Amino acid sequence: MLIDGRGYEMANTQEIKQSLARKAAILQGDAERIAKQHADGKLTARERVEKLLDDGSFVELDALVSKGQDYAGVVTGYGTVQERPVYVFAQDYTMHGGAMGSMQAKKICKVLDLAQKTGAPVIAMCDSAGVRIDEGADAMNAYARIYARMARISGVCPMIALVLGPVCGGAALIAQIADITIEAADVGRLMVYGPQVVSAVTGKTVDAVQLGGADNMAKQGGVSMTAANEAEAIALTASLLDLLPGCNMEDAPIMDTDDMNRLLPEMDAGDSQALLEGMADGGVFHELYAAWGTEIRVALARVGGRTCGLVVSNAAENDGELAPAAAAKAARFVRFCDCYSIPVVSLINSRGVQVPAASAQSWTMITLSQLLYAYAEATTPKVSVVVGNAIGQAYVAMGGKANADVTYAWPDAVISALTPEAAVQVLYTDELKSDSKPALETRAELEKKFASEVADASAAAASGMIDDVILPAETRKYVIAALEMLSSKRDSNPPKKHGNLPL
Repeated sequence: MLIDGRGYEMANTQEIKQSLARKAAILQGDAERIAKQHADGKLTARERVEKLLDDGSFVELDALVSKGQDYAGVVTGYGTVQERPVYVFAQDYTMHGGAMGSMQAKKICKVLDLAQKTGAPVIAMCDSAGVRIDEGADAMNAYARIYARMARISGVCPMIALVLGPVCGGAALIAQIADITIEAADVGRLMVYGPQVVSAVTGKTVDAVQLGGADNMAKQGGVSMTAANEAEAIALTASLLDLLPGCNMEDAPIMDTDDMNRLLPEMDAGDSQALLEGMADGGVFHELYAAWGTEIRVALARVGGRTCGLVVSNAAENDGELAPAAAAKAARFVRFCDCYSIPVVSLINSRGVQVPAASAQSWTMITLSQLLYAYAEATTPKVSVVVGNAIGQAYVAMGGKANADVTYAWPDAVISALTPEAAVQVLYTDELKSDSKPALETRAELEKKFASEVADASAAAASGMIDDVILPAETRKYVIAALEMLSSKRDSNPPKKHGNLPL
Protein backbone atom coordinates (compact mmCIF):
# COMPACT_ATOMS: atom_id res chain seq x y z
CA MET A 1 0.00 0.00 0.00
CA LEU A 2 1.06 3.61 -0.59
CA ILE A 3 0.91 6.40 1.99
CA ASP A 4 -0.37 9.85 1.01
CA GLY A 5 0.99 13.13 2.39
CA ARG A 6 -1.46 13.07 5.32
CA GLY A 7 -0.41 9.62 6.43
CA TYR A 8 -3.47 7.79 5.00
CA GLU A 9 -3.07 4.49 3.18
CA MET A 10 -3.81 4.58 -0.53
CA ALA A 11 -4.94 1.72 -2.71
CA ASN A 12 -2.36 0.31 -5.05
CA THR A 13 -2.16 2.43 -8.17
CA GLN A 14 -2.26 -0.66 -10.34
CA GLU A 15 -5.47 -1.83 -8.66
CA ILE A 16 -7.05 1.56 -9.30
CA LYS A 17 -6.07 1.43 -12.95
CA GLN A 18 -7.49 -2.07 -13.35
CA SER A 19 -10.76 -1.10 -11.70
CA LEU A 20 -11.12 2.00 -13.88
CA ALA A 21 -10.26 0.01 -17.00
CA ARG A 22 -12.85 -2.60 -16.07
CA LYS A 23 -15.49 0.09 -15.56
CA ALA A 24 -14.59 1.80 -18.84
CA ALA A 25 -14.93 -1.48 -20.71
CA ILE A 26 -18.37 -2.13 -19.20
CA LEU A 27 -19.58 1.39 -19.94
CA GLN A 28 -18.28 1.21 -23.50
CA GLY A 29 -19.77 -2.20 -24.18
CA ASP A 30 -19.02 -4.55 -27.04
CA ALA A 31 -18.94 -2.50 -30.23
CA GLU A 32 -20.06 -5.36 -32.46
CA ARG A 33 -23.01 -6.26 -30.24
CA ILE A 34 -24.03 -2.62 -29.89
CA ALA A 35 -23.96 -2.26 -33.67
CA LYS A 36 -26.22 -5.31 -33.94
CA GLN A 37 -28.60 -3.78 -31.38
CA HIS A 38 -28.79 -0.57 -33.40
CA ALA A 39 -29.23 -2.54 -36.62
CA ASP A 40 -32.27 -4.20 -35.03
CA GLY A 41 -33.74 -0.75 -34.45
CA LYS A 42 -33.13 -0.80 -30.70
CA LEU A 43 -31.32 1.51 -28.31
CA THR A 44 -28.84 0.10 -25.83
CA ALA A 45 -29.71 -0.15 -22.14
CA ARG A 46 -27.68 2.93 -21.25
CA GLU A 47 -29.08 4.93 -24.15
CA ARG A 48 -32.60 4.13 -22.93
CA VAL A 49 -31.81 5.23 -19.38
CA GLU A 50 -30.23 8.46 -20.61
CA LYS A 51 -33.23 9.18 -22.82
CA LEU A 52 -35.68 8.80 -19.91
CA LEU A 53 -33.83 10.57 -17.12
CA ASP A 54 -33.00 14.25 -16.80
CA ASP A 55 -29.61 15.15 -18.25
CA GLY A 56 -26.79 14.32 -15.88
CA SER A 57 -29.05 12.93 -13.16
CA PHE A 58 -28.32 9.21 -13.55
CA VAL A 59 -26.31 7.57 -10.78
CA GLU A 60 -25.43 3.98 -11.62
CA LEU A 61 -25.36 1.33 -8.90
CA ASP A 62 -23.27 -1.86 -8.87
CA ALA A 63 -21.72 -1.03 -12.22
CA LEU A 64 -18.87 -3.53 -11.72
CA VAL A 65 -20.97 -6.47 -10.52
CA SER A 66 -20.12 -9.47 -12.69
CA LYS A 67 -19.82 -13.24 -12.78
CA GLY A 68 -16.50 -14.30 -14.17
CA GLN A 69 -15.80 -12.17 -17.22
CA ASP A 70 -19.47 -11.42 -17.84
CA TYR A 71 -21.02 -8.36 -16.28
CA ALA A 72 -24.58 -8.76 -14.98
CA GLY A 73 -26.39 -7.77 -18.16
CA VAL A 74 -28.50 -5.01 -16.60
CA VAL A 75 -28.00 -1.31 -15.92
CA THR A 76 -29.41 -0.19 -12.58
CA GLY A 77 -29.47 3.07 -10.66
CA TYR A 78 -31.47 6.17 -9.87
CA GLY A 79 -32.00 9.66 -11.21
CA THR A 80 -34.77 12.15 -11.87
CA VAL A 81 -37.54 12.55 -14.43
CA GLN A 82 -38.77 16.14 -14.59
CA GLU A 83 -36.83 16.65 -11.34
CA ARG A 84 -38.68 13.86 -9.49
CA PRO A 85 -36.65 10.88 -8.22
CA VAL A 86 -37.07 7.45 -9.82
CA TYR A 87 -35.26 4.13 -9.79
CA VAL A 88 -34.57 2.32 -13.01
CA PHE A 89 -33.25 -0.99 -14.30
CA ALA A 90 -32.64 -1.66 -17.98
CA GLN A 91 -31.83 -5.14 -19.23
CA ASP A 92 -28.90 -5.23 -21.64
CA TYR A 93 -29.69 -7.42 -24.63
CA THR A 94 -26.09 -7.15 -25.87
CA MET A 95 -25.00 -9.34 -22.95
CA HIS A 96 -26.34 -12.89 -23.39
CA GLY A 97 -29.60 -11.51 -24.79
CA GLY A 98 -30.37 -9.82 -21.46
CA ALA A 99 -31.04 -13.27 -19.99
CA MET A 100 -31.64 -13.34 -16.24
CA GLY A 101 -28.95 -14.69 -13.98
CA SER A 102 -28.11 -14.48 -10.30
CA MET A 103 -25.99 -11.33 -10.64
CA GLN A 104 -28.64 -9.51 -12.69
CA ALA A 105 -31.26 -10.38 -10.07
CA LYS A 106 -28.98 -9.16 -7.30
CA LYS A 107 -28.72 -5.74 -8.93
CA ILE A 108 -32.44 -5.49 -9.65
CA CYS A 109 -33.41 -6.54 -6.13
CA LYS A 110 -31.18 -3.84 -4.67
CA VAL A 111 -32.97 -1.18 -6.72
CA LEU A 112 -36.39 -2.52 -5.68
CA ASP A 113 -35.36 -2.52 -2.02
CA LEU A 114 -34.13 1.06 -2.24
CA ALA A 115 -37.39 2.13 -3.90
CA GLN A 116 -39.36 0.62 -1.03
CA LYS A 117 -37.18 2.30 1.59
CA THR A 118 -37.21 5.75 0.00
CA GLY A 119 -40.62 5.81 -1.72
CA ALA A 120 -39.97 6.43 -5.40
CA PRO A 121 -41.33 4.92 -8.65
CA VAL A 122 -39.54 2.08 -10.44
CA ILE A 123 -39.07 1.95 -14.20
CA ALA A 124 -38.26 -1.47 -15.67
CA MET A 125 -36.87 -1.45 -19.22
CA CYS A 126 -37.32 -5.05 -20.31
CA ASP A 127 -35.33 -6.59 -23.16
CA SER A 128 -34.57 -10.22 -22.38
CA ALA A 129 -34.53 -13.60 -24.08
CA GLY A 130 -35.44 -15.24 -20.79
CA VAL A 131 -33.19 -17.03 -18.31
CA ARG A 132 -29.50 -18.00 -18.22
CA ILE A 133 -29.79 -21.72 -18.79
CA ASP A 134 -26.12 -22.22 -17.90
CA GLU A 135 -26.89 -21.17 -14.31
CA GLY A 136 -29.57 -23.82 -13.84
CA ALA A 137 -31.67 -23.52 -10.68
CA ASP A 138 -29.80 -20.38 -9.61
CA ALA A 139 -31.27 -18.51 -12.56
CA MET A 140 -34.81 -19.65 -11.76
CA ASN A 141 -34.37 -18.59 -8.16
CA ALA A 142 -33.12 -15.24 -9.44
CA TYR A 143 -36.52 -14.56 -11.03
CA ALA A 144 -38.30 -15.75 -7.89
CA ARG A 145 -36.38 -13.21 -5.79
CA ILE A 146 -37.41 -10.39 -8.13
CA TYR A 147 -41.07 -11.44 -8.14
CA ALA A 148 -41.06 -11.48 -4.34
CA ARG A 149 -39.63 -7.95 -4.20
CA MET A 150 -42.08 -6.64 -6.79
CA ALA A 151 -45.04 -8.19 -4.98
CA ARG A 152 -43.86 -6.59 -1.76
CA ILE A 153 -43.64 -3.08 -3.17
CA SER A 154 -46.79 -3.39 -5.27
CA GLY A 155 -49.10 -0.68 -3.99
CA VAL A 156 -46.19 1.05 -2.26
CA CYS A 157 -44.24 2.43 -5.22
CA PRO A 158 -45.65 2.80 -8.75
CA MET A 159 -43.97 0.43 -11.20
CA ILE A 160 -43.93 0.97 -14.97
CA ALA A 161 -42.50 -1.70 -17.28
CA LEU A 162 -41.45 -1.03 -20.86
CA VAL A 163 -41.32 -3.88 -23.38
CA LEU A 164 -38.47 -2.81 -25.65
CA GLY A 165 -37.46 -6.05 -27.30
CA PRO A 166 -38.15 -9.75 -26.90
CA VAL A 167 -39.43 -10.27 -23.35
CA CYS A 168 -39.86 -13.99 -22.83
CA GLY A 169 -40.71 -16.36 -20.03
CA GLY A 170 -39.84 -15.02 -16.60
CA ALA A 171 -39.09 -11.57 -17.97
CA ALA A 172 -42.66 -11.39 -19.28
CA LEU A 173 -43.96 -11.86 -15.74
CA ILE A 174 -41.96 -8.85 -14.57
CA ALA A 175 -43.90 -6.82 -17.10
CA GLN A 176 -47.21 -8.24 -15.83
CA ILE A 177 -46.57 -7.57 -12.14
CA ALA A 178 -45.85 -3.91 -12.88
CA ASP A 179 -48.72 -1.43 -12.48
CA ILE A 180 -48.50 -0.19 -16.07
CA THR A 181 -46.89 -1.94 -19.05
CA ILE A 182 -46.00 -0.14 -22.28
CA GLU A 183 -44.92 -2.03 -25.40
CA ALA A 184 -43.01 -0.47 -28.28
CA ALA A 185 -44.75 -1.79 -31.38
CA ASP A 186 -41.71 -1.80 -33.64
CA VAL A 187 -39.41 -3.85 -31.41
CA GLY A 188 -41.43 -5.16 -28.44
CA ARG A 189 -42.37 -8.85 -28.27
CA LEU A 190 -44.02 -10.02 -25.03
CA MET A 191 -44.24 -13.83 -24.89
CA VAL A 192 -44.55 -16.74 -22.50
CA TYR A 193 -42.53 -18.87 -24.94
CA GLY A 194 -40.63 -17.93 -28.07
CA PRO A 195 -41.70 -19.00 -31.58
CA GLN A 196 -39.41 -22.05 -31.64
CA VAL A 197 -40.96 -23.58 -28.53
CA VAL A 198 -44.54 -22.79 -29.57
CA SER A 199 -43.98 -24.23 -33.05
CA ALA A 200 -42.38 -27.36 -31.64
CA VAL A 201 -45.26 -27.98 -29.23
CA THR A 202 -48.19 -27.04 -31.47
CA GLY A 203 -46.77 -28.02 -34.84
CA LYS A 204 -47.81 -24.65 -36.22
CA THR A 205 -45.39 -22.06 -37.55
CA VAL A 206 -45.66 -18.74 -35.71
CA ASP A 207 -43.42 -15.73 -35.44
CA ALA A 208 -42.64 -13.37 -32.57
CA VAL A 209 -45.00 -10.67 -33.87
CA GLN A 210 -47.95 -13.07 -33.92
CA LEU A 211 -47.18 -14.22 -30.40
CA GLY A 212 -46.13 -11.08 -28.59
CA GLY A 213 -46.55 -8.13 -30.92
CA ALA A 214 -48.16 -4.97 -29.57
CA ASP A 215 -51.48 -5.45 -31.41
CA ASN A 216 -51.95 -8.99 -30.11
CA MET A 217 -50.97 -8.08 -26.55
CA ALA A 218 -53.19 -5.00 -26.53
CA LYS A 219 -56.26 -6.97 -27.59
CA GLN A 220 -55.62 -9.54 -24.85
CA GLY A 221 -54.96 -6.98 -22.13
CA GLY A 222 -51.33 -8.09 -21.85
CA VAL A 223 -50.09 -4.52 -22.00
CA SER A 224 -51.62 -1.30 -20.70
CA MET A 225 -50.48 0.91 -23.57
CA THR A 226 -48.71 0.61 -26.90
CA ALA A 227 -46.28 3.05 -28.47
CA ALA A 228 -45.04 3.25 -32.03
CA ASN A 229 -41.39 3.00 -30.98
CA GLU A 230 -38.98 3.26 -28.08
CA ALA A 231 -38.88 7.05 -28.10
CA GLU A 232 -42.67 7.25 -27.80
CA ALA A 233 -42.73 4.59 -25.07
CA ILE A 234 -40.17 6.53 -23.04
CA ALA A 235 -42.08 9.80 -23.57
CA LEU A 236 -45.30 8.10 -22.41
CA THR A 237 -43.49 6.91 -19.29
CA ALA A 238 -42.46 10.46 -18.43
CA SER A 239 -46.03 11.70 -18.96
CA LEU A 240 -47.47 8.98 -16.73
CA LEU A 241 -44.94 9.67 -13.97
CA ASP A 242 -46.14 13.28 -14.00
CA LEU A 243 -49.60 12.02 -12.99
CA LEU A 244 -48.48 9.60 -10.27
CA PRO A 245 -47.26 10.08 -6.70
CA GLY A 246 -43.82 8.89 -5.70
CA CYS A 247 -45.34 6.32 -3.34
CA ASN A 248 -48.51 5.47 -1.45
CA MET A 249 -47.65 7.94 1.33
CA GLU A 250 -47.77 10.90 -1.06
CA ASP A 251 -50.42 12.58 -3.17
CA ALA A 252 -50.00 12.99 -6.90
CA PRO A 253 -48.85 16.49 -7.91
CA ILE A 254 -51.64 19.06 -8.32
CA MET A 255 -51.34 21.38 -11.31
CA ASP A 256 -53.78 24.06 -12.45
CA THR A 257 -54.00 23.49 -16.19
CA ASP A 258 -57.63 24.32 -16.99
CA ASP A 259 -60.60 26.39 -15.87
CA MET A 260 -62.32 24.54 -13.03
CA ASN A 261 -65.64 26.20 -13.94
CA ARG A 262 -65.46 25.19 -17.60
CA LEU A 263 -68.81 23.96 -18.92
CA LEU A 264 -69.03 20.86 -21.05
CA PRO A 265 -70.17 21.28 -24.63
CA GLU A 266 -73.37 19.60 -25.73
CA MET A 267 -72.60 15.93 -26.24
CA ASP A 268 -74.17 12.52 -26.64
CA ALA A 269 -74.01 10.39 -23.47
CA GLY A 270 -72.96 7.49 -25.69
CA ASP A 271 -69.87 9.32 -26.97
CA SER A 272 -67.20 8.09 -24.57
CA GLN A 273 -64.44 9.99 -26.38
CA ALA A 274 -66.27 13.29 -25.90
CA LEU A 275 -66.91 12.46 -22.25
CA LEU A 276 -63.24 11.73 -21.61
CA GLU A 277 -62.07 14.86 -23.40
CA GLY A 278 -64.70 16.99 -21.71
CA MET A 279 -63.83 15.87 -18.20
CA ALA A 280 -60.04 15.93 -18.53
CA ASP A 281 -58.15 19.17 -18.03
CA GLY A 282 -57.25 20.48 -21.47
CA GLY A 283 -58.86 17.38 -22.98
CA VAL A 284 -55.66 15.44 -22.24
CA PHE A 285 -55.87 11.90 -20.87
CA HIS A 286 -53.89 8.66 -21.00
CA GLU A 287 -56.11 5.69 -21.79
CA LEU A 288 -55.08 2.26 -20.55
CA TYR A 289 -56.08 -1.07 -22.12
CA ALA A 290 -57.79 0.74 -25.00
CA ALA A 291 -58.15 -2.37 -27.20
CA TRP A 292 -59.26 -4.78 -24.46
CA GLY A 293 -62.67 -4.95 -22.80
CA THR A 294 -63.89 -2.07 -24.93
CA GLU A 295 -67.33 -1.79 -23.28
CA ILE A 296 -65.56 0.29 -20.60
CA ARG A 297 -62.78 2.83 -21.09
CA VAL A 298 -60.32 3.72 -18.34
CA ALA A 299 -57.86 6.60 -18.29
CA LEU A 300 -55.61 8.71 -16.10
CA ALA A 301 -56.13 12.45 -16.37
CA ARG A 302 -56.15 15.63 -14.34
CA VAL A 303 -59.59 16.92 -13.40
CA GLY A 304 -59.48 20.31 -11.74
CA GLY A 305 -55.72 19.92 -11.36
CA ARG A 306 -55.96 16.60 -9.51
CA THR A 307 -54.95 13.27 -10.97
CA CYS A 308 -58.05 11.09 -11.34
CA GLY A 309 -58.91 7.69 -12.69
CA LEU A 310 -61.74 8.00 -15.21
CA VAL A 311 -63.94 4.92 -15.69
CA VAL A 312 -66.30 5.59 -18.58
CA SER A 313 -68.95 3.31 -20.07
CA ASN A 314 -68.55 2.97 -23.82
CA ALA A 315 -72.18 2.76 -24.92
CA ALA A 316 -71.10 2.60 -28.56
CA GLU A 317 -69.78 -0.91 -27.85
CA ASN A 318 -72.61 -3.35 -27.06
CA ASP A 319 -74.56 -0.62 -25.25
CA GLY A 320 -71.78 -0.52 -22.66
CA GLU A 321 -72.92 -3.88 -21.30
CA LEU A 322 -70.53 -5.36 -18.75
CA ALA A 323 -68.61 -8.21 -20.34
CA PRO A 324 -65.90 -10.28 -18.58
CA ALA A 325 -62.90 -8.50 -20.09
CA ALA A 326 -64.39 -5.04 -19.46
CA ALA A 327 -65.20 -5.88 -15.84
CA ALA A 328 -61.73 -7.33 -15.18
CA LYS A 329 -60.09 -4.32 -16.80
CA ALA A 330 -62.07 -1.79 -14.76
CA ALA A 331 -61.47 -3.77 -11.55
CA ARG A 332 -57.70 -3.78 -12.06
CA PHE A 333 -57.73 -0.06 -12.82
CA VAL A 334 -59.83 0.87 -9.77
CA ARG A 335 -57.54 -1.15 -7.52
CA PHE A 336 -54.50 0.54 -9.04
CA CYS A 337 -56.01 3.97 -8.37
CA ASP A 338 -56.88 2.98 -4.83
CA CYS A 339 -53.29 1.86 -4.16
CA TYR A 340 -52.10 5.42 -4.65
CA SER A 341 -55.17 7.32 -3.37
CA ILE A 342 -56.07 8.50 -6.87
CA PRO A 343 -59.76 9.51 -6.92
CA VAL A 344 -62.02 7.45 -9.20
CA VAL A 345 -64.61 9.26 -11.34
CA SER A 346 -67.13 6.93 -13.00
CA LEU A 347 -69.40 7.99 -15.88
CA ILE A 348 -72.08 5.31 -16.16
CA ASN A 349 -74.03 4.47 -19.31
CA SER A 350 -74.63 0.73 -19.45
CA ARG A 351 -77.61 -1.48 -20.08
CA GLY A 352 -76.41 -4.00 -17.52
CA VAL A 353 -74.52 -7.25 -17.74
CA GLN A 354 -73.99 -8.90 -21.09
CA VAL A 355 -75.96 -12.14 -21.41
CA PRO A 356 -73.20 -14.76 -21.44
CA ALA A 357 -72.99 -17.97 -23.36
CA ALA A 358 -73.50 -21.13 -21.32
CA SER A 359 -69.74 -21.74 -21.37
CA ALA A 360 -69.00 -18.26 -20.00
CA GLN A 361 -71.40 -18.13 -17.04
CA SER A 362 -68.75 -18.59 -14.35
CA TRP A 363 -66.24 -16.25 -15.98
CA THR A 364 -68.89 -13.53 -16.20
CA MET A 365 -69.80 -13.91 -12.53
CA ILE A 366 -66.17 -14.01 -11.40
CA THR A 367 -65.11 -10.87 -13.28
CA LEU A 368 -68.24 -8.98 -12.29
CA SER A 369 -67.51 -9.91 -8.67
CA GLN A 370 -64.00 -8.53 -9.14
CA LEU A 371 -65.42 -5.21 -10.28
CA LEU A 372 -67.92 -5.06 -7.41
CA TYR A 373 -65.16 -5.99 -4.97
CA ALA A 374 -62.74 -3.39 -6.33
CA TYR A 375 -65.21 -0.51 -5.95
CA ALA A 376 -66.41 -1.68 -2.52
CA GLU A 377 -62.89 -2.16 -1.15
CA ALA A 378 -61.51 1.12 -2.52
CA THR A 379 -61.17 3.83 0.13
CA THR A 380 -60.01 6.52 -2.29
CA PRO A 381 -62.55 9.27 -3.14
CA LYS A 382 -65.21 7.96 -5.53
CA VAL A 383 -67.58 10.13 -7.56
CA SER A 384 -70.11 8.65 -9.98
CA VAL A 385 -72.30 10.28 -12.62
CA VAL A 386 -75.08 8.41 -14.41
CA VAL A 387 -75.01 10.00 -17.85
CA GLY A 388 -77.32 7.49 -19.57
CA ASN A 389 -78.47 4.04 -18.56
CA ALA A 390 -77.56 2.45 -15.23
CA ILE A 391 -79.30 -0.89 -15.42
CA GLY A 392 -79.01 -3.63 -12.82
CA GLN A 393 -75.51 -4.60 -11.76
CA ALA A 394 -74.00 -1.89 -13.98
CA TYR A 395 -75.29 0.70 -11.51
CA VAL A 396 -74.14 -1.31 -8.50
CA ALA A 397 -70.77 -2.36 -9.89
CA MET A 398 -69.64 0.97 -11.30
CA GLY A 399 -69.91 2.96 -8.12
CA GLY A 400 -73.60 3.48 -7.54
CA LYS A 401 -74.83 5.13 -4.36
CA ALA A 402 -73.63 2.36 -2.03
CA ASN A 403 -70.16 2.22 -3.59
CA ALA A 404 -69.48 5.93 -4.16
CA ASP A 405 -69.08 8.94 -1.92
CA VAL A 406 -71.15 11.15 -4.23
CA THR A 407 -73.46 10.13 -7.08
CA TYR A 408 -75.10 12.43 -9.65
CA ALA A 409 -77.30 11.81 -12.69
CA TRP A 410 -78.17 13.65 -15.86
CA PRO A 411 -81.89 14.54 -16.25
CA ASP A 412 -82.62 11.90 -18.89
CA ALA A 413 -80.73 9.10 -17.11
CA VAL A 414 -82.48 5.76 -16.63
CA ILE A 415 -81.75 3.93 -13.36
CA SER A 416 -83.44 0.59 -12.95
CA ALA A 417 -83.02 -3.05 -11.99
CA LEU A 418 -84.15 -4.00 -15.51
CA THR A 419 -84.17 -2.36 -18.91
CA PRO A 420 -87.50 -0.69 -19.77
CA GLU A 421 -88.13 -3.46 -22.30
CA ALA A 422 -87.66 -6.21 -19.73
CA ALA A 423 -89.47 -4.31 -16.97
CA VAL A 424 -92.56 -3.81 -19.12
CA GLN A 425 -92.67 -7.51 -19.83
CA VAL A 426 -92.72 -8.19 -16.06
CA LEU A 427 -94.83 -5.32 -14.74
CA TYR A 428 -97.43 -4.76 -17.45
CA THR A 429 -98.45 -8.24 -18.50
CA ASP A 430 -102.18 -7.45 -18.55
CA GLU A 431 -101.77 -4.22 -20.52
CA LEU A 432 -99.71 -6.04 -23.15
CA LYS A 433 -102.54 -8.54 -23.61
CA SER A 434 -105.09 -5.80 -24.21
CA ASP A 435 -106.80 -5.84 -27.59
CA SER A 436 -107.63 -2.12 -27.58
CA LYS A 437 -104.31 -1.16 -29.26
CA PRO A 438 -101.74 -2.86 -31.44
CA ALA A 439 -99.22 -4.74 -29.30
CA LEU A 440 -96.21 -2.81 -30.60
CA GLU A 441 -97.83 0.56 -29.89
CA THR A 442 -98.83 -0.49 -26.41
CA ARG A 443 -95.38 -1.81 -25.61
CA ALA A 444 -93.67 1.38 -26.82
CA GLU A 445 -95.96 3.57 -24.69
CA LEU A 446 -95.44 1.41 -21.61
CA GLU A 447 -91.66 1.44 -22.04
CA LYS A 448 -91.70 5.22 -22.32
CA LYS A 449 -93.94 5.47 -19.26
CA PHE A 450 -91.66 3.21 -17.20
CA ALA A 451 -88.53 5.11 -18.20
CA SER A 452 -90.00 8.54 -17.46
CA GLU A 453 -92.00 7.77 -14.31
CA VAL A 454 -90.38 4.81 -12.57
CA ALA A 455 -86.75 4.70 -13.66
CA ASP A 456 -85.93 8.36 -14.35
CA ALA A 457 -83.33 10.43 -12.50
CA SER A 458 -85.90 12.34 -10.45
CA ALA A 459 -87.40 9.12 -9.12
CA ALA A 460 -83.92 7.87 -8.25
CA ALA A 461 -83.16 11.13 -6.44
CA ALA A 462 -86.44 10.92 -4.54
CA SER A 463 -85.53 7.43 -3.32
CA GLY A 464 -81.99 8.48 -2.36
CA MET A 465 -80.26 6.46 -5.07
CA ILE A 466 -78.48 9.59 -6.31
CA ASP A 467 -77.50 12.83 -4.60
CA ASP A 468 -78.69 15.26 -7.25
CA VAL A 469 -79.86 15.66 -10.82
CA ILE A 470 -77.43 17.94 -12.65
CA LEU A 471 -77.25 19.58 -16.05
CA PRO A 472 -74.82 17.79 -18.39
CA ALA A 473 -72.93 21.02 -19.05
CA GLU A 474 -72.16 21.39 -15.33
CA THR A 475 -70.89 17.84 -14.81
CA ARG A 476 -67.23 18.83 -14.60
CA LYS A 477 -67.98 21.62 -12.12
CA TYR A 478 -69.91 19.28 -9.83
CA VAL A 479 -67.26 16.56 -10.02
CA ILE A 480 -64.44 18.99 -9.23
CA ALA A 481 -66.40 20.40 -6.28
CA ALA A 482 -66.97 16.87 -4.97
CA LEU A 483 -63.28 16.01 -5.36
CA GLU A 484 -62.32 19.16 -3.47
CA MET A 485 -64.71 18.25 -0.66
CA LEU A 486 -63.35 14.68 -0.58
CA SER A 487 -59.68 15.72 -0.65
CA SER A 488 -59.47 15.25 3.11
CA LYS A 489 -61.32 11.91 3.10
CA ARG A 490 -60.03 9.45 5.69
CA ASP A 491 -61.28 5.92 5.41
CA SER A 492 -59.79 2.47 5.92
CA ASN A 493 -60.77 -1.16 5.75
CA PRO A 494 -60.90 -3.38 8.87
CA PRO A 495 -57.49 -4.67 10.06
CA LYS A 496 -56.58 -7.76 8.01
CA LYS A 497 -53.79 -9.14 5.89
CA HIS A 498 -55.85 -8.66 2.74
CA GLY A 499 -59.23 -9.56 1.35
CA ASN A 500 -59.89 -12.65 -0.76
CA LEU A 501 -60.48 -11.07 -4.15
CA PRO A 502 -62.42 -13.50 -6.41
CA LEU A 503 -59.81 -14.37 -9.01
